[in-house]
Formats: sequence, structure tokens, C-alpha cells
Amino acid sequence: MIKTVIRSRNDIVMVFDESGEPLPEFQGYYPEVKTRILAAAPEGAVFNHWFGHAPEPQAVGSKTW
Repeated sequence: MIKTVIRSRNDIVMVFDESGEPLPEFQGYYPEVKTRILAAAPEGAVFNHWFGHAPEPQAVGSKTW
């Protein structure tokens, strides 16, 4: 189950489950995986942007992700 979603500044998306394990079926280029992730993500999943040179990702809402 999707727990954490991170979108990087180059539009690569990383997705992890509740154990921190990657979910390769949801990872990839943002325009290609966005709809699939939003459809599968449960309420409570954490969406993040990791843009610029921030030391860690910034949590955002799923609507602005």
C-alpha cells in the first residue's frame, strides 16, 4: 500500500510503502504515473515535493502534488 510519494524537481517520482520499501509499479516520470498514483493512494498517504536543494522533501497536499 502506498504510504509516501516524492516528486523530484526533474519530475521523477519515488513511491514507498509503510515499511519504506519502494513500489516500482508506481515509480517513474510524473506525467506517466500521476493518475495511477492518485487513484491507488489511500487517505493518509503523504505526498512530497523535493525541489531545489532542500535537505529533505516538503509535504504537500495530493491536490497540489
